[in-house]
Amino acid sequence: MPDHTNERKRYERLTMKTVIPQLAYFFGNNTSRRNVFLLVRFFLVLVVIVTVYSVMFHVLMLLEGKEYSWITGFYWSLTVMSTLGFGDITFTSDIGLVFSIIVLLTGIVYLLVMLPFTFIQFFYAPWLEAQSRAKTPRELPPETKNHIILTALDPITTNLIKKLIFHKYEYVILVDDLQQALELHNLGYKTVFGDYGDPDTYRRLQVQNAAMVVATHDDMVNTGIAFTIREICREIPIVTSADKAHSLDILEFAGSNHIFQFSKMLGKSLGRRVLGVNMGANILWRHEQLLIAEAPAMRTALEGKTLVATRLREKTGVTVVGMWERGKFEATGPNTLITASTVLVLAGSAEQLEAFDHHFSISSKKFSHEFPALILGGGRVGKAAAGALKEQKIPYKIVEKSPTRTLERENYIHGNAADIDILQKAGIGKARSVIITTHNDDMNVYLTIYCRQLRPDVQIISRANSERSVAKLHRAGADLVMSFASMAANTIVNLLSKEQVLMMVEGLSIFKATAQNLGGKSLVENQVREKTGCSVVAITREEGLILNPDPFTPLEKTDALILVGTVEAEKTFMERYGT
Repeated sequence: MPDHTNERKRYERLTMKTVIPQLAYFFGNNTSRRNVFLLVRFFLVLVVIVTVYSVMFHVLMLLEGKEYSWITGFYWSLTVMSTLGFGDITFTSDIGLVFSIIVLLTGIVYLLVMLPFTFIQFFYAPWLEAQSRAKTPRELPPETKNHIILTALDPITTNLIKKLIFHKYEYVILVDDLQQALELHNLGYKTVFGDYGDPDTYRRLQVQNAAMVVATHDDMVNTGIAFTIREICREIPIVTSADKAHSLDILEFAGSNHIFQFSKMLGKSLGRRVLGVNMGANILWRHEQLLIAEAPAMRTALEGKTLVATRLREKTGVTVVGMWERGKFEATGPNTLITASTVLVLAGSAEQLEAFDHHFSISSKKFSHEFPALILGGGRVGKAAAGALKEQKIPYKIVEKSPTRTLERENYIHGNAADIDILQKAGIGKARSVIITTHNDDMNVYLTIYCRQLRPDVQIISRANSERSVAKLHRAGADLVMSFASMAANTIVNLLSKEQVLMMVEGLSIFKATAQNLGGKSLVENQVREKTGCSVVAITREEGLILNPDPFTPLEKTDALILVGTVEAEKTFMERYGT
């Protein structure tokens, strides 16, 4: 027989835990207390009116020669005021009927109009708000450890949260606006409400046990967050974004361990991919002698050939891990065709990549200085891209519609980038590359389509603020798209795990795994690439690092593999072969 007593007690405890915080907030709020006082005063006025009408009922009934009890007087007054009007007690005189009309009209106003409005306005709505506010968490359990504290939900942290979930890191978003915290909580985000400037907020977040704090507000708010945390915890790593260069020293003094100017990083990355800057292999990651690089095929000897026809491995020793084709990473085979939009992902040693550059790179001398790079947008990203071009002594023009940014500045052209006359003045007809850097993805798509129509052969490099816009910009005609949010999120994730290194190109990861479940068989026998989509680019053994291992070499259970693949491919590998 079930123990109903224990069940009832458990329910009562749960109810008390829920109701007490709601009551505490409701009656602890000055506005709520004032509302309750107004509601009580309204009911007192209503009681007085009913009492007066009951007395007058007795007086008028006595004039008609009738006598009723006091309870009957209250009963008649309430039935008439509530418009129920049972009709069991009625007046026969004109004065009694007029009195009945007055009572009826009073009831319509007070009971049918004012009472519902007053109750909802001064009690029910505040009580619902108190319930909602009580549901918003204000602290984390004391046992919480190795979590990531985020102080904003923006494109960077939205992208970061996906990666944290994939890599099984717990996170929490600190929000200083209660309504926003409730909305995010209802959307399924792990949120805590608190004041950014209150040390107790971070104590409730168990900051001393956290793995990292990430602040992506403006420079002043980030400074305040870092400085407040350092009051109570000296060890926790703090990562902050910085908009302005002069904020770097201030943020460092406030306690930030890692300070990134993500806009500047993105601008430089865009600028370094312009034709003529570095037409060889661009190194993305290195581990001892192993280097992972990307190499655009546009205008090189690789364009238009199949992979087997290039004899890449034979000539240089590098391994083609895969390729990017308009933002999509694809596995390669001997008959894979290399097009102008292909970006090869290569693995090899420094000597092997140098041999690749010798055989397949394009000298910047082939591009006349009469052919500038065109930068659409003169904000922080555009300026950083211009700085990268200036370092490589590549001429450029910046199209910017804000007059304050173009005033008396060399290489700036004031005007709207969507105006064909402005683009022609900037040199769109002879431009080697176009870099689109505005912070509006819809504008970037528009400008990409526009420039592609004007110059079908020009290289177009675009910024994407949202990860969702990457594929859209590729469809619009961009040769290379770099996601601002993804780049920043990858940079932060790289700080968390030295073993898991994500490239600065969206969706591709380099990771390590043991060969325990692969031992005794070669890569070909295990069919790692065919079954998972990952490429083994190196093997770590006691005797050293084996670069680009022979696929027929037997693996040992103690081997540590270094693999490259998409996020989905990594997940497949770990599910199939992970330990």
